[in-house]
Amino acid sequence: MGQALQKARTGITGLDELTRGGMPRGRPTLLCGGPGCGKTLLATGFLVHGALDQGEAGVFMSFDERIEDVEINSYSLGYDLGRLREQGLLAADFVHLDRNEIEESGAFDLEGLFVRLNLAVQAVGAKRVVLDSIDSLFASLPNEAIVRSELRRLLGWLKERGLTTIITAERGQTGLTRHGVEEYVSDCVIVLDHRVIDEIATRRLRVVKYRGSVHGTNEYPFLIGTDGLTVLPVTTLGLEHTVSEERILTGIAGLDEMLEGRGYYKGSSVLISGGPGTGKTSLAAHFVGAACARGQRCLYFSLEESPRQLVRNMRSIGVELQKWIDQGLLNCHAARPTEYGLETHLALMHKVIRESAPGIVVVDPVSALVGGGERGQVQVMVLRLVDFLKSKGTTAMFLSLQTEPTLAQTELNVSSLMDSWLTLTIPSRDGAALRALQIIKSRGMAHPMQPHAMEITARGVRVDLGPGGLATEPRQGR
Repeated sequence: MGQALQKARTGITGLDELTRGGMPRGRPTLLCGGPGCGKTLLATGFLVHGALDQGEAGVFMSFDERIEDVEINSYSLGYDLGRLREQGLLAADFVHLDRNEIEESGAFDLEGLFVRLNLAVQAVGAKRVVLDSIDSLFASLPNEAIVRSELRRLLGWLKERGLTTIITAERGQTGLTRHGVEEYVSDCVIVLDHRVIDEIATRRLRVVKYRGSVHGTNEYPFLIGTDGLTVLPVTTLGLEHTVSEERILTGIAGLDEMLEGRGYYKGSSVLISGGPGTGKTSLAAHFVGAACARGQRCLYFSLEESPRQLVRNMRSIGVELQKWIDQGLLNCHAARPTEYGLETHLALMHKVIRESAPGIVVVDPVSALVGGGERGQVQVMVLRLVDFLKSKGTTAMFLSLQTEPTLAQTELNVSSLMDSWLTLTIPSRDGAALRALQIIKSRGMAHPMQPHAMEITARGVRVDLGPGGLATEPRQGR
């Protein structure tokens, strides 16, 4: 009976998920990509998390940078290699190969490298090895055929000792690498990419090959931040979401009454669309304020206003958000849509959501993301975000600009993804403009279809429920 492939967890958020458990244990993995795409950082994270989380010591052998430089660069991104070396969890060695010296001596084999690597492995009892970057071997040794032969021997040596290895290499013009290293590292091949489209940079990762294992095959965005590298595996999200019977009040009494007196379902997705000045942000602010008053954590992604501007503007209608920010119940995260590519925006949102663990998330307005990509790409991004939040049981509210007063579609045409859809308009009655709120759909509950007059006052949003125009006051929850 055959044995299942054993895997070594990388500890890198998202990467273990898309590889279904990590790198192939006791086998080499090739990590290739262009300059500055994050190869060394990913390999370093593999060693750091292995040492700290799995208790597996490692060896970092560099052919390109001095160890001091690697440590400085890694430390700025959350990895303290120096401390691991002091604790005996990491051995690091810089192997400098001088082409002129090799040509003079005629020594074309890598026997000296084998000796140094073996000493480093034995010194810490290493289970993991990183060779960074293999291209320096080809650049330093004059006979490429001998290098290939020696490289094959090196990989065999690593496999015999059961060392889980990551080898980094520069991306080639025609093949995955410049020197065809992928021919020898056939167990697992991962490609990193750093591309710039319309002046917006995005980093992506793809598992090209993983022998003996199911894995995600698409391109996945990843981030490089102060806590290392984070990968966003989006295709693993499915439609197996937990459904809740719990309801969440909207913070506006009249709107709650339109929703059976109980508000939205917990974990549902809500779309509020309307033209400029119709009151979309005001409804979202009431919703967030009421949730915070109940002690619920909220996350507000603002794509057009700074947090201070949002706080000031909502204070003018009687909704005080600053106190919830001060208490740590409300986290306002502001970013311009054109600051990153769409995939990076999505990855950043995932990261912030994981860190803050909110019960409610607001994106205001999601339609602004069109500035960071094509309309179809934004639709896919919203779908991914909706699925991600549903998988966590998080209630999500998306605000969207609706330039045409029609129910046919929103600016992004994402209404079909939502559980509830509210539209805000400013119709004219007897020559006077007034705001109107209408619930187009709200799955799983009865609701009126006709529009209701809505007013934004110094005391908040009021919704007219009766033919006589009787308004109701904002509600802060119960």
